[in-house]
Amino acid sequence: MANIKSQKKRNKQNEANRLRNRVVRGSTRTAVAKARTAVVEKQENSEELVLKAIIALDKAAQKGIIHKNNAARKKSHLMKKLAASKQG
Repeated sequence: MANIKSQKKRNKQNEANRLRNRVVRGSTRTAVAKARTAVVEKQENSEELVLKAIIALDKAAQKGIIHKNNAARKKSHLMKKLAASKQG
């Protein structure tokens, strides 16, 4: 446990930020997982789910919850899978 006043405050801030970020990260993961399964199973609404996942990734990257390159990589993989499922 911290003894310094500023460190106690920083610990409280870190915990609050962790809980806030956790919600966004979890919903982003869910959106990506739903989009992935929709593309693999070739569902009708797969494009819509991919777009929702991309929006969620962009928002998470914009808020600094995930790195922008991480978001870009995941978006790229999703779009590749979507394009491949449309061709084949």
